[in-house]
Amino acid sequence: MSKCAAIQMASGPTVSSNLLEAEKLIAEAVKAGAKLVALPENFALVGNHETDKIKVKEVDGSGVIQDFLSNSAKKYGVWIVGGTMPIAGDDPNKVRAACLIYNELGERVARYDKVHLFDVSVPNTTEVYRESDSIEAGTQPLVIDSPFGRVGIAICYDLRFPEFFRNMTELGVDILIIPAAFTHETGTAHWEILLRARAIENLCYVIAPNQGGFHKNGRRTFGHSMIIDPWGVILDCYKFGAGFVCADIDHEKLQKVRNAFPVLNHQRFSCEKICKP
Repeated sequence: MSKCAAIQMASGPTVSSNLLEAEKLIAEAVKAGAKLVALPENFALVGNHETDKIKVKEVDGSGVIQDFLSNSAKKYGVWIVGGTMPIAGDDPNKVRAACLIYNELGERVARYDKVHLFDVSVPNTTEVYRESDSIEAGTQPLVIDSPFGRVGIAICYDLRFPEFFRNMTELGVDILIIPAAFTHETGTAHWEILLRARAIENLCYVIAPNQGGFHKNGRRTFGHSMIIDPWGVILDCYKFGAGFVCADIDHEKLQKVRNAFPVLNHQRFSCEKICKP
């Protein structure tokens, strides 16, 4: 059994201030017993303009934000899932929204680039988002081995694509970690429903660190960071503002649920059969 935490922030336009806040919350989560700490999407920067992320992008393997993640993991002796940060891609006018994972020695063990980009107009609001204007999409899911089990990573808008998660389940995932920055409007409507659905249909734990508060650019994010068990039970939830949730990942319970309720063994169609004619 391992204790894991999800950090909630209301990040602003200054990287250094956000990193100070992130470290404070990491330290508090570690004090509570967490051995894995997941940060929210855009933890290091929620800029005043979409192009602000391009100004602070880092080359893969070097930079202030990457050093922070590595040093924090080593300093506190925990695995850190680094939400997302802007990494240089092929297009000089765009970035990759990269989630970097570090082990307790401060070594980077994996990277996932956000696949599904949030290009939407939110119904019943004036909010319009076009992530593809400043972000290059990733192309591959990520599932890795860890001391806590098989971990799959998804980011925010990825949450709305169940086939993406079923693909990870076919790769043996035990824990889904889903950093996000859900808007208040979409979060109110769908955040909890989608998270619990992903836990239930894939019989796995879900760790969901979200942005949650009022941001200096005028945006409001939903918060309600949470950890959910394989039966869809919310183990902990932090509603609004900066803070964290923490809960045990119980592999004995996970296996017991899967053995008693073997939904994953009853699939009639594989992800490959569905996605490929």
